[in-house]
Amino acid sequence: MKKIEAIIRPEKLEDVLNALESQGCGGLMITDIEGYGKQKGVVHQWRGEKYKIDALPKVKLEAVVKDSDLRNIVKTIVDNARTGDIGDGKIFIHPVENSIRIRTGEEGDEIL
Repeated sequence: MKKIEAIIRPEKLEDVLNALESQGCGGLMITDIEGYGKQKGVVHQWRGEKYKIDALPKVKLEAVVKDSDLRNIVKTIVDNARTGDIGDGKIFIHPVENSIRIRTGEEGDEIL
């Protein structure tokens, strides 16, 4: 099992969710976050004044998937979150040692 953490643009969330649903992604956690990467925020101008926003709004998607589904889910996220501009986001993949369904006590891939 692997845990996927995807940081994406908020405006791409609906596209990614629809695509993941069509791929049969079983469960997903969504968190609104703020942060910055290499671009270190953006500078806006309003009424002649410039101001900098350091932390930009992003969305973090988290899912635990079977190893056999990993590449397909990652490809789906990349294909639907990409705009080609800086700030599209990142995907991090972590190994998951075990998973347990609290209600029944079942363990492993079966609970996914």
